[in-house]
Amino acid sequence: MTAVHFGAGNIGRGFIGLLLHEAGHDLVFVDVNAPLIAQITAADSYRVIEIGEQERSTVVTGFTAIDSSADRAAAVAAVASADIVTCAVGPTVLRFIAPVIADGLRARSADLPPVVVMACENALGATDLLHGRIAEALGDDAEAVLARGVFANTAVDRIVPAQDASDLDVRVEHFCEWAIETGPFAGAVPSIPGAHFVPELAPYIERKLFTVNAGHAACAYFGHLAGAATIDEGMRVPSVRAAVEAVLLETSRLLVDRHGFAAAEQDAYRETALQRFANPALADGVDRVGRQPMRKLSRDERFLSPARGLADLGVAPVAILAAVGAGLRFDVADDPESVALQQLLASEASDEQIVAEVMGVVAGEPLAAPLASVVAEVRAG
Repeated sequence: MTAVHFGAGNIGRGFIGLLLHEAGHDLVFVDVNAPLIAQITAADSYRVIEIGEQERSTVVTGFTAIDSSADRAAAVAAVASADIVTCAVGPTVLRFIAPVIADGLRARSADLPPVVVMACENALGATDLLHGRIAEALGDDAEAVLARGVFANTAVDRIVPAQDASDLDVRVEHFCEWAIETGPFAGAVPSIPGAHFVPELAPYIERKLFTVNAGHAACAYFGHLAGAATIDEGMRVPSVRAAVEAVLLETSRLLVDRHGFAAAEQDAYRETALQRFANPALADGVDRVGRQPMRKLSRDERFLSPARGLADLGVAPVAILAAVGAGLRFDVADDPESVALQQLLASEASDEQIVAEVMGVVAGEPLAAPLASVVAEVRAG
């Protein structure tokens, strides 16, 4: 069995690639980072090291690597013969890998069973987005060629901190969750023991996005303002921890109401997330976690999506709005989105225009005025 994974970085090697390896698949990593691909090609193995109080190491073997920018044909051929195709490249990069996957599907023999395609991204419906991009690349042949694949949405969760890029070994936290929807498989789900197959994925995606991603970003933004260098350092600042907890209490209220999670179950999930953020072994930088604030403050992301849901219930998302304000103040010179956001805040655009441009919330929506007030407060210093 062969699994092709787009994105040979730490998430690809230390999470998705690891679970596919443990499921018995030979791995083919596809990336455009030529030095990384050369490094992987020259190696026989690498380790995934779970860090914390009880360190555990797993050796991954049986892999190859392809630089799709230098040898696109090899990447297409790998997709054409694969059993599973996954990716962890970031939602904005899906449009670049879609044409390669499209050509791989087009070249796939009709004698082979459909290949399982799953986008493992921190985004709602990422596989649906990838499916749409592949369909665009295929054009008139889309319907027939897409039938050569089974497309399933997933929810992924594992914190992988920044680390030395020269080392193929990957340091990760103990916790990991890969939830995959069962519907597209018509009862014949693939064998991936480390994954969790569920009949309805939306609750798990939103639980992770509104708890782990929201809390992680909130800690980065509040921690940045408090002068913390890392997430765990921020969690040791009482005011930062209190602010993060307040955000997650609000998002938990929505999750229990919307998806019917038992309150005790959600409380336990929230507490586990807070413990994960406080893990000193991860030493994850607030600048790394908080990067791309314009994406993270957008309409369907970790703050605005639950905030809008609460507003629809008639609940004022006070703590989430405070996190949005902290995100607007995230000023990191080497993050292009942070720079663009600060330039926008310093421009002559009105508060309402900034809310519409960054957050996708327009006049007449319940949160339009409260968000404009947050922007005005941030601009006033």
